[in-house]
Order: sequence, then C-alpha cells, then structure tokens
Amino acid sequence: MSDMTGAAAAGAEGAGVESAGVEESMGAAAAGPTAGWKRTKFTFKVQRPWDREEVRHYKLASDTHTLRVHSTDEPFEQGSRTDPRAEMRWNEEYSTGRHMWDGDVFLKRGSDGATFVQILRTKRPEGSATTDFMLNVYDQDGGTVKLYSRRTIATGMYERWFNVKIAHDATAGTIKVWFDDKPVYSGRDEGRVTARHFKNGLYHHGEGLAQVQFRNLTYWTR
Repeated sequence: MSDMTGAAAAGAEGAGVESAGVEESMGAAAAGPTAGWKRTKFTFKVQRPWDREEVRHYKLASDTHTLRVHSTDEPFEQGSRTDPRAEMRWNEEYSTGRHMWDGDVFLKRGSDGATFVQILRTKRPEGSATTDFMLNVYDQDGGTVKLYSRRTIATGMYERWFNVKIAHDATAGTIKVWFDDKPVYSGRDEGRVTARHFKNGLYHHGEGLAQVQFRNLTYWTR
C-alpha cells in the first residue's frame, strides 16, 4: 500500500437531494459549511485486493482519483472476511475536535451496494459499532445515495459530479452532511472512541463492478 498526500478545493454541479429535516441558520448557510475551518494537510494509504497490483484498482491523474473493484475480488488482507475494497484510507486519526471530509464525487452507473465514504472507528469499545457514518450508493432511481442501507439522502446521482462535505464534531458526537453545500443530514455518531479516521473509495457489498472518482479532496479542522 502506498502513502500519498491529498490535494484540495473547487466546485461541483447541483444534485437531486431529498430533504432530510436538517435545520441550519440563514447566517451559517450564507457563510458556507467551511467558514471558520482551517484547511489541513492529510495523507492516505490505498487499500485494495491483496493479490492485485495497486494500478488495477487506483489511479491518480490531474487531481482526479479513480477507484474500481469487483464483487468477486479478494479482500484487502489475505484471510480477511471483509468485503472487497479499493479505498483511500486517511492516516489522520482523531478522537476529539472538529473534522471535515470534503470532496467532489462521481459515481459510475452500476456501482450497486458500494460504500463510497465512511468514518471508521479503529480503536473502539468492545461490542460497539465499527463505523460512525457510511454513505452507500444503490442501483435505484438513477443512483440512490443512502445513509448505510436505510435512509435515502439523494437520488439521480450516477454519472455526475457532486460535492460532499461531512463535518464530524467528535467532542459533541454530532455529524452534519452537505451535498453541493445544501444540508442533507444531521445526526449522532456511535459514541466515544480512542481513534477513528475517514475513508473514501469503494467498500463493495453488492454485485458486479463498482467504480468511483474523487477530485478536490480537502481536509478541514477547527
């Protein structure tokens, strides 16, 4: 697995976002989700099927990260029982403070059942949840994005660039999400942990080939 440094910033197109009952003050909305936040350097490792070369699952060209994985691929470690993945595992671990994942996303048609961004709880109390947050895409209504497999966040998201921001206040235990700077979700994390980090790419729970692209990846803290 290679270590790499993240790049930063820019715009995206509009999205077919469903209202999720999120409240936000007019002042905060006008200022934008990143107002008051500091751009922070990040690095990552690529996790891919253990028996394949990285180039078959991850490519970087002109600040665009392209990842692909098939449901029949091996897990990232030999003997692991986890699903196939091609993911950028951020190296920055945190347990408190405010942290934001920000990036433009392009979901390829047919990427059914894949997690494309998550907050993984690496050092957690025994028996507690593995993740605080996951966004999955499903082959419904032109690409349906859901919180895990439950709550629909947006539809019609295949084959178009859209921006995602995920702000996690680990001290307060809250998570807020914006698509194209419009609030789409607000909720709680799964409780205190010693360490957690962001991941983006493909953790494939479905069938067939899943593909995704990212650009303008940015890490914000405050």
